[in-house]
Amino acid sequence: MAFFVRPYTPTDEVGWLRCRILSFLGTQYFDDVKTRRTTFDLPAVLLVAEAVAEAPVADGELPLTGSIAGILDIEVDGSHATIDTIAVHPDHARRGIASALLSAALPRIQGLGATELDAWTREDTAANAWYRRSGFTERFRYLHVYKGWEDAADGFAVPDGVGPLVTAFLHAPVEREAEMRARFARVHTCRQYVRPL
Repeated sequence: MAFFVRPYTPTDEVGWLRCRILSFLGTQYFDDVKTRRTTFDLPAVLLVAEAVAEAPVADGELPLTGSIAGILDIEVDGSHATIDTIAVHPDHARRGIASALLSAALPRIQGLGATELDAWTREDTAANAWYRRSGFTERFRYLHVYKGWEDAADGFAVPDGVGPLVTAFLHAPVEREAEMRARFARVHTCRQYVRPL
């Protein structure tokens, strides 16, 4: 399979969602599920990589032609741009799709006035390595903390008339990492990567 990069269109939404869900499933963002594509108030560059067959498909194989193999959404706020979503469908991983999407997006966001691009990710080895290979450097870290049903709820307040707190998603300073990891089963270091344009 080959692919080509093109602008996102509204008819791509189902493919966009499938690509994002399946891409995130094997990462620490496995539960960051969206049921609708993100919309942006500010200018944005929205791209997809569409799979195309290079040769006839063998009998019994289903062609993936026309399927969304990768997605990239970048929002631009003046001179600053942020990657909101970058994902590659697992059936198309390690084929240079994320890099092709980024290469196609860079002149577009520069054309909108961006001079710096940032992105946020957790500890997934492949994602961190890709950002570093793609010219990003780490600037900042903080913690994503999940209070699950199995974690103690002491210290949390809930409104009157509401049952006990079952789950929560929290931010914490990285300096409290040992404390957070001792208390909660699921804690991730969230990293900001930055690339000058």
